[in-house]
Amino acid sequence: MRKLVSITPFAFLCALSGCGGGAPQIVLQPVAPQPPQTADQWADSLLSRMTQHEKLQMVHGNLTLENGAGPRGAVGWVPAISRLGIPDLLYADAGTLPAATALPSPLAAAATWDPNEAHKYGQVIGKEVSASGMNASLLGNVNLTAREPRDGRTFETRGEDPILAGRMLAAQLKGIQEQYVLAGPKHFAMNDQETARFSANAVIDERSARESDLLAFEIGLKDSRAQMVMCAYNQVNGTPSCANDPLLNKVLKTDWNFPGFVFSDWYATPSSVPAALAGLDQEQPGNYMFGGIWSSESLESALANGDMSPARLDNMVHRILRSMFTAGLFDHPAQVKAIDAAGDAAIAQEIEEQGAVLLKNAAAQLPLTASALSSIAVIGSHADVGVLSGGGSAQFYPVGGAALMLPPACPPYTPPPGGAACTGAKQIYDPSSPLLAIRTHAPSATVTFNDGADPAAAASLAQSSDVAVVFVHRWESEGMDLVDLGLPENQDELVSAVAAANPHTIVVLENGSPVLMPWLAGVSAALEAWYPGQKGGEAVADILFGSVNPSGKLPITFPAKIADLPRPTIPIPNPPDSTAPFNVDYATDGFNVGYKWYDTRGIQPLFPFGFGLSYTKFGMSNVQLTATAPATSGFEVDFDLANNGGVAGAEVPQVYLALPAAAGEAPRRLVGWAKAQLQPGASQHVTISIDPADSSHPLSIWDATSNGWTTPNGQYSVYLGTSSAASDLTLVGTFSIGS
Repeated sequence: MRKLVSITPFAFLCALSGCGGGAPQIVLQPVAPQPPQTADQWADSLLSRMTQHEKLQMVHGNLTLENGAGPRGAVGWVPAISRLGIPDLLYADAGTLPAATALPSPLAAAATWDPNEAHKYGQVIGKEVSASGMNASLLGNVNLTAREPRDGRTFETRGEDPILAGRMLAAQLKGIQEQYVLAGPKHFAMNDQETARFSANAVIDERSARESDLLAFEIGLKDSRAQMVMCAYNQVNGTPSCANDPLLNKVLKTDWNFPGFVFSDWYATPSSVPAALAGLDQEQPGNYMFGGIWSSESLESALANGDMSPARLDNMVHRILRSMFTAGLFDHPAQVKAIDAAGDAAIAQEIEEQGAVLLKNAAAQLPLTASALSSIAVIGSHADVGVLSGGGSAQFYPVGGAALMLPPACPPYTPPPGGAACTGAKQIYDPSSPLLAIRTHAPSATVTFNDGADPAAAASLAQSSDVAVVFVHRWESEGMDLVDLGLPENQDELVSAVAAANPHTIVVLENGSPVLMPWLAGVSAALEAWYPGQKGGEAVADILFGSVNPSGKLPITFPAKIADLPRPTIPIPNPPDSTAPFNVDYATDGFNVGYKWYDTRGIQPLFPFGFGLSYTKFGMSNVQLTATAPATSGFEVDFDLANNGGVAGAEVPQVYLALPAAAGEAPRRLVGWAKAQLQPGASQHVTISIDPADSSHPLSIWDATSNGWTTPNGQYSVYLGTSSAASDLTLVGTFSIGS
C-alpha cells in the first residue's frame, strides 16, 4: 500500500481491487501536494484518473423508456463514480418532484417584469429540487414562441422580446444555482412549435437568429453564468439541433465562450459520433450513443478506429465535471428533506399577484367593494375547486395533490408526429379555489357558483347578481399546438351571454398564451391570470377586491385576429404523418418577433407588448436623455415617476430605441425598463441606464459578414412609455453615432 501525502477535498483517491486468494487491497493513487485552485483544474485532476469506461459513463444518461425513473424519481441519471467521489447527476423536471409548489407559469413570472421575482421563482425551484435529492433542474425554456403563439409550450417561455426573456431567465437561473443545483436554458434553438417537433426544420438567416431566439439564450447564459444547455428536437437550417456544428461549436462554445456542457433533450440525439463532433457533450436518456434507436454507431468503437479522438471525449467529460464543480455539486450534495411548503406557496402567490395583468377596467369596475355587494356570481372553469395549470414536462404536481384531474383536451385533429404527448397528459387544477377566496373577501355577500356548462343558466344567475365573475380557461401542453387562439368549449358564447345579462361582468383568464376576445367590448373588466399556481385563487381574489394593485405587463402581444400572425396557419408536414424533415420559414418575421412584427407592418394588436393597467395613475416628468460622449458609450434616461392616484401601486416605465433607418430594424426595440413601487402621492427619481457593452447589444445589429455585432452610424431616437404601442410612448430625444 502506498501512502498519501495529501488528500483533495473532492476526490476519493483510492480504488478497491480484488487480490487473488486474499482480502481486497486498497490501491491509492498519488496526488499533488496542493489542491487545484479552479474548476477547470479540478476537472482535469479527476479526468487524469478516469478510465475510458468511466469517461464514457459520464457522457450518456442511464435511463430509457424501458427502465423508467432513476434514483429519487429523476427523469435523467448519470450514475456516480464513487471511487473518484463523483456524485450521481440527477435531473429533475417539474413533474418528477415528489413534493413541489405549483408555481405560476414562467410566462406569468415574466409578466412581473421584475428580475427580483424571477430570482425568487428560481430559488423555490432550486430549493425544492435539492430537497428532493436531485441536483439538476430542467426548467429554463427561453425560445421566443411568440413566432408561433399557438405553440403548446408558450406558457413555459418568457415572452417575445429577447432582452426581457433573457434577463428574466438569467435571474431565475441564478436563483436555482444558488441552491447548488445545475440549471440552464433550453431548447437550443428555434424550438418554436410542437407540431411535428421531431421533424420540423427551422429555416432562418444568421442575423435574424442572432437578434431573436439566440439573443435570448446569449443574455440568459452570460448574465447567469449557467453551466449547461439543452439542445432541441428540431432541425435548424437542415441540421438537427443536437448535431448542429454552427449552433453548438461556433455560436455557443466559440463566439459566446460557453465553458459548460451541452446535453440533449430526451430522445433528441440523432447520431453518436457526428453529434459528439458537432458539440454535443452528453446525451439523455439511454444508450443511443452506444447503438440505439437512431444510431448504430458507438463512441467506444469510434475511439478505437480513430473516428473520434480521445481529446474530444476528454473535452466532453471535462465540461461536465467543471460544471458540476462550479455549481457546487461536490461541496454541497443534495439531501432529501421536507420543503418549506407554506413559505414557497407565499412566494408563488406573490409572483402571481405581481404578474397578473389587468387588461380592461371600464368605469373603474375594479376593485370590488365588498360592503357594496350583496350577491356575486362566480361562473365557469371549475373555480369552485381550483385553478388550471399547463401540461407536459413543465407540469407541477402541487403539494397536497391536484384539486381536479381531467383527460387531456387535445386539439380536434389527430396530432402529427411529435404530438403524441397530448394523449398522455392530464388537465390538472391546482387546489386553490377562487370561489372560496372570493367568499373570504365578501363574507356578507351571497356568493353562488355556476359551472358555466349551460350559458343560459349562467346568464340567469348573473342577471340576479350584483356582479358576475366569469373564469375562462384554455389548457395548453407540451406535445401539441393550438388550432387557433380562441377559447374552447363554447366559452366565448358563455361570456357573451353573461355580459348581456349583467353589465358588471368581469372575466378572469387562465391560459398560457394570447387569447382572442370577441366579447371584450361587452364586459366591464378583464384580468389575465395566466396559469396562476398553488395560491392562484387567493391571488386573483386579492386583486379583484383591491388588497393587491395589479402591476403585471404583457410579455407577449395579444393579436386581434389570426390573420395578423406571421404564419396564419401552423406549418405541418405534407403528408401529415411524414417523419421526413419539413421547412418552417422563420424568414417571414426574421428578427421582428412579436411587437416588432406588428409595428413593422402597422398592424394594431388587441393588446400591445408591455401593456397593463393599474388601480392608480402614474405620471412621468422632468424627463432627460443623457448620451455619454461618444454615444457608443451608452445613454441614460432620467425622470421623476409619481403616483398621482389614491392607492399604492407599481409601474414599469419602459425605454425603447429606434435605430437609424439604414439598419433595417423594426421601428423600435425595447432596451431597458424599471419597476418602481410607490405609495399614493409619492414620487421617485428613476434612472434607466443603457450600456451597449452588455450582453443584450442594445445599440447593435448582427453583421454576418464580419461575424459580429456592429453599431450603425446615424441618428438614434429614444422613447419612454408604458407599452410598445406608439400611442403609449413619448420621444425623449435623439443622439447620433458616426458621421
